[in-house]
Amino acid sequence: MLRSLWTPHALGDMSLPHRLVMAPMTRDRSTQEGVPTELNAEYYAQRASHALIITEGTQPSADGQGYLLTPGIHNDEQIAGWRTVVDAVHAAGGRIVIQLMHVGRISHPDNTPHGRQPVAPSAIRPAGMMFTASGPQEMPEPRALSGDEVVATVDDFRQAAAAAIAAGADGVEIHGANGYLLHQFLSDNTNQRTDRYGGSLENRIRFAVEVVTAVADEIGAERTGLRISPGNPYNDIAESDTAELYPVLVEALRPLGLAYLHVMHAGDEALLDTLRAQWPSTLILNRGGTDVTTRAQDIANGKADLVSVGALALANPDLVERLRVGAPLNEPDPATFYGGGEAGYTDYATHAG
Repeated sequence: MLRSLWTPHALGDMSLPHRLVMAPMTRDRSTQEGVPTELNAEYYAQRASHALIITEGTQPSADGQGYLLTPGIHNDEQIAGWRTVVDAVHAAGGRIVIQLMHVGRISHPDNTPHGRQPVAPSAIRPAGMMFTASGPQEMPEPRALSGDEVVATVDDFRQAAAAAIAAGADGVEIHGANGYLLHQFLSDNTNQRTDRYGGSLENRIRFAVEVVTAVADEIGAERTGLRISPGNPYNDIAESDTAELYPVLVEALRPLGLAYLHVMHAGDEALLDTLRAQWPSTLILNRGGTDVTTRAQDIANGKADLVSVGALALANPDLVERLRVGAPLNEPDPATFYGGGEAGYTDYATHAG
């Protein structure tokens, strides 16, 4: 049943040896200044046998940071840190794209380098708490971006993409999912703007399309991917029109010739089938909470070209080898997912010992 995983695939300019991708996962182990370290390089290099590594969310600007100890890629020190990571992955024979993630309103001033109020499409406070150095705190009401600031944020993504390529990355993935900034513009419960970025479907997709277009123009569409999560309520998202909105978004993106679309599947099979039929290039599917056999079936039946795995890759640096030989898998330890050092990060055992 896993045979469909082991065939090669062309992704943009990359030749992938198989179909199993490491999904982006926030791990909160960079420096306070958002600089990736040798420990991060070791972690990613351990997992270089995946067909492609998609990194943890990486802020394209100081305003884009929401969590403690997440990496950025908007200054020279951060670029140098990412170059260390990328070089280690390439030396181990892998391929790596950096995910660009602006959290928007999912933030707290205590977690950012400038201590500023979070920004968002509209001044609507998200439900929930944010972990800070002084403990959990309520997330504050964000400040609505002005029209000029929206344009400037698009340019932040463009510059961050250029920085990722300068660091040697094979491309970037733009995070348009999980309730972060692009998703906030898409969703009608977080975007209540009355300008050209709010209201109609065409207006609510505009920011996402402008970001993706700017990045593709800067580094090449063949190096650019987008992640979406239709119907995912994470981070206080409540979409009322996913069946209408996402086909409009995908149709607007089709002409760009992107390397891939990465869909985090929330269970709407009809919508997934629609997007699969619309999308002209590689579709990566993340069907969270299912086993690898189920995910391989998505490749066999044409629902996906590649499949991504998160916690399985986290706990099994040699996941590809384990699956090939039928070895048992390590269980992930949720207590060590976020923050800390080597424990639960680089110390998971390999099948070979």
